[in-house]
Amino acid sequence: MLRYILKRCLYALITLWVIATITFGLMKILPGDPFNDPKLKPDVKATLIKQYGLDKSIPEQYALYMKNLMRGDLGTSLKFPGRSVTKMIQESFPKSFALGWRAMVIAVAFGLTFGIIAALNHQKVFDYFTIFIAIIGISVPSIVMGPILVYTFGVNLGWLPVTVDGTQISYLLPSLTLALGSVAFISRLMRTTTLEVLNQDYIVTAKSKGITKRKIVWSHVIRNAIMPVVTVLGPLFAALITGSIVIEKIFAVAGLGEYFVSTIFLKDYPMIMGITIFYAALIIASILMIDIIYGFIDPKLRVTGRRGR
Repeated sequence: MLRYILKRCLYALITLWVIATITFGLMKILPGDPFNDPKLKPDVKATLIKQYGLDKSIPEQYALYMKNLMRGDLGTSLKFPGRSVTKMIQESFPKSFALGWRAMVIAVAFGLTFGIIAALNHQKVFDYFTIFIAIIGISVPSIVMGPILVYTFGVNLGWLPVTVDGTQISYLLPSLTLALGSVAFISRLMRTTTLEVLNQDYIVTAKSKGITKRKIVWSHVIRNAIMPVVTVLGPLFAALITGSIVIEKIFAVAGLGEYFVSTIFLKDYPMIMGITIFYAALIIASILMIDIIYGFIDPKLRVTGRRGR
């Protein structure tokens, strides 16, 4: 098991290095430069280029960037002079994270519940209801669902605030909007895997032994059916956090997505690379964590060091 964890950690570091290298390369092939303002005097522009090390050769810039990255230094923003990229991420990410983890709780709670109940009531009313919810959640994008929820529950009924003001209830609408697609995905996946488990021979054997339906569901069905869901929770959590850009705009959440969009247009290379690498590290860490948890859940990994086939 230890060998399995160490190998996964090594793969994670290599993946992060590859992403950092690709991101650096893509920034260098972009046309123009961040100081292409026609109002900027040539001597001032030259000073700024030298100040940020953009006058060095690309290999020198890459070596310096990787050296700083290994120390946790993501550089200084070009468009927000004197502000550290790391500091800006630290200030804005908690708001995106607060939105993401709430959406994750909603997605897991409702997704698992809907999926299990739908499978246990296969081809009945609740099963069809779950399929309908899944279709809506997957088909309707957040940019459409968000304004609908805002108008319905915020403007028309006045039940919930339409902007995030730091209170717990103000996070409900944006979290629900962000979670709907994941609720649909998890419920469909849980429904499918639960139906597969219910048709297995050991479930039939358990029923023949007179074991109660509740005990079969809790002891055998859920434990085995939830494994594929556990596998996707890490990437899904990272996707909820990194995919909240539209939601942050709709509900006026001053999160990391706000910086990410604006810095692309401003060609703020350190900010673009810093946020990209931060998001990549978040996704990789989530996948790594789920792989390790999966290893403890699946007994085969403790012996073989790899997922059973």
